[in-house]
Amino acid sequence: MAFSPSNASVGLQISLLLSFFMAAFAGPFLDSFDYNWGQSNSQMLNNGDLLTLSLNKECGSGFVSKNQYVYAKIDMNIKLVAGNSAGTVTAYYLSSQGQYHDEIDFEFLGNLSGDPYILHTNVFGHGQGNREQQFYLWFDPTADFHTYTILWNTQAIFFYVDGIPIREFKNLESSGIPFPSYQPMKLYSSIWDADNWATRGGLVKIDWTQAPFTASYMNFNDNNACVSYYETMTSCNTPNSNLNNNGWLWQTLDYSDQGKLKWVQDDYMIYNYCTDSKRFPQGFPPECYVNNKY
Repeated sequence: MAFSPSNASVGLQISLLLSFFMAAFAGPFLDSFDYNWGQSNSQMLNNGDLLTLSLNKECGSGFVSKNQYVYAKIDMNIKLVAGNSAGTVTAYYLSSQGQYHDEIDFEFLGNLSGDPYILHTNVFGHGQGNREQQFYLWFDPTADFHTYTILWNTQAIFFYVDGIPIREFKNLESSGIPFPSYQPMKLYSSIWDADNWATRGGLVKIDWTQAPFTASYMNFNDNNACVSYYETMTSCNTPNSNLNNNGWLWQTLDYSDQGKLKWVQDDYMIYNYCTDSKRFPQGFPPECYVNNKY
């Protein structure tokens, strides 16, 4: 068919229409994340609504958010590696960059078939970490998707599982205890080989005959987040921001949530740095004396 201006116009209309449909059906992962390593072991499926990360003997994989945040409430639905996942770690965390970085960690430590996953949490403030708490979960995290939430606001850092608080780390910066408060953080997730420590202190190694090990992600939500633009400017303090919609920025645990937190920590916590006297023979970190539910 010979070229003509009308043909070009039709072609342009088709191209614009295709672009519209691609944009309309681009899921949140296509819009919100980039691969930061192991792209060959990653897949975006269902028009970008579902993302998988896999680990094989050659390489793990990971992604990172395009946005960076100063305070955020972030939800992610995750289904963990099924079967024998011993030696693997699936990490989901916020982190800044640099020597004195801030970080808020969910890490899922794999285990032998039939044994429970361990959910490992940690908080870094201005480069200072070593604030680990570990939990068993009250469900099988490999059978279906569950929602894992990081709520980082001016009052505290909260870790939630399916809307149930499992940990609170209060902002005690006024008492000299480092707290993430000004460094923008991006959201990361990855799956990697950690068989030197992840399962029974490294005694149980990865069984590579079970590879690939795959974790799946969907329903990412950062609608309640202060996206960092430059210096101190975020989406929460621009002239057009509506602070009435940002109640999560000052959220604390109500009476009901405090009861749920106590239930989890009494029944499912398996390690708390604030009670590890062998690790801290000279005395616990200062925040432990303020409130040992850290």
